[in-house]
Amino acid sequence: MKLTLSPVRMDVPLTASVVGDVLTLNGEDFDFSPLPEGAVLPRDAVDCEWLASDVTRHAGRLEMTLILPHGANAPSDTLFPTPLDVEADGVLELPLYEIEEVCNVED
Repeated sequence: MKLTLSPVRMDVPLTASVVGDVLTLNGEDFDFSPLPEGAVLPRDAVDCEWLASDVTRHAGRLEMTLILPHGANAPSDTLFPTPLDVEADGVLELPLYEIEEVCNVED
């Protein structure tokens, strides 16, 4: 599976995992296994707020763009993410939502 990430400032972080052709986003499963080779599933046909593109299958591999939410203090890796090449089932390591600010208080 190839996931392109499109950063958007939002107050809700995203969690994602994959098992086969099932993509789970914030606890909701999206099963793309019925999509045949060379087919295009229009974005509007999928009830998913995190999906930002059509879903395609090329050479047996699913390809899509997901919205990548980030906080107000997101690192550059989150603002300019590289696509994820998902090779194995499991939890996906997404770029950091934001960097926590550290305040030093001096007496």
